[in-house]
Amino acid sequence: MQLLNNVSLKPHNTFGIDVLAKKLTTFSTLDEAKEIISSKEFTSENNQLILGGGSNVLFTKNFDGIIALNQLKGIELINEDAEYFYVKAAAGEVWHDLVLNCIANNWAGLENLSLIPGNVGASPMQNIGAYGVEIKDVFHALEALNIHTGEVIRFHNSDCEFGYRESVFKRKYKNQFIIVSVTYRLLKTPQLNTSYGAIEQELEKMNISTPTMRDVSNAVIAIRSSKLPNPKEIGNAGSFFKNPVVSAEKLEQLKHDFPNIPNYPQANGDAKLAAGWLIEQTGWKGKTIDKRYGVHKLQALVLVNYGGATGNEVYQLSTDIVNSVKEKFGVELEREVNIY
Repeated sequence: MQLLNNVSLKPHNTFGIDVLAKKLTTFSTLDEAKEIISSKEFTSENNQLILGGGSNVLFTKNFDGIIALNQLKGIELINEDAEYFYVKAAAGEVWHDLVLNCIANNWAGLENLSLIPGNVGASPMQNIGAYGVEIKDVFHALEALNIHTGEVIRFHNSDCEFGYRESVFKRKYKNQFIIVSVTYRLLKTPQLNTSYGAIEQELEKMNISTPTMRDVSNAVIAIRSSKLPNPKEIGNAGSFFKNPVVSAEKLEQLKHDFPNIPNYPQANGDAKLAAGWLIEQTGWKGKTIDKRYGVHKLQALVLVNYGGATGNEVYQLSTDIVNSVKEKFGVELEREVNIY
């Protein structure tokens, strides 16, 4: 095991926050992962973090502990039946690369999730979703290494307790497992979902009336590229906040005061609100602080680091936004990004 001391994490988080990790190591095989978690260097540290693409984290200070970078690679078709392909991807694979690989092989179901930043391992952890599709819809199983016992455990859909941007790995089992691989159940006959967001309008602009999986993917890529900053160019972690869910009673109260408030009915009678709209109404959209960080001009959900911002500054900005929305609407925004 190669161990580096006092390493900058700037290349390892999409916010581009320049903090130091006390210790940093990497693993690219399961045996290397097992070696790391059983090592004295790992077990003796109070703070331990497994880091993938760093697309959903905000470091507010130097990390006083050990970070292991998950660099497991590999994508393979492991099984199929009359309806589905079962595609297994290692947790260190770049998510968008997996999506493009599946499209190239006519394995259907991930096309709406094109261009989401991050790695495969984060997909079930976050239950990532976009344009009407969530990971729980295409998830079959995952393998995860128990950090404390060294045992590899298989989790099926019900074991993961998927919710809106939630799973057992974010709360109940947080920092207890290393996700090793994820197997997706993908359709042999595509059932394209073009009804969400602006996909249909984008396809019309592309003069496509009978879209393929690749067409849907290209439409999603075009939409995301037009309104979301590229983390390679502007530091960000995508959507910083979750869309809040409120009761039917609370929605009625809000509609009385704000008749145009966007809302999306849920199966249990609650309603999901658009966090971006709430933030925009409080005047934060496009706001820049010291020319170094702020709220993106095209998407109020996205906080950005234009260069040189500290994690604490970005976190304080998020706190100010939370307070503004709560004061105006009586709704509490929840951060989607993991704070360290």
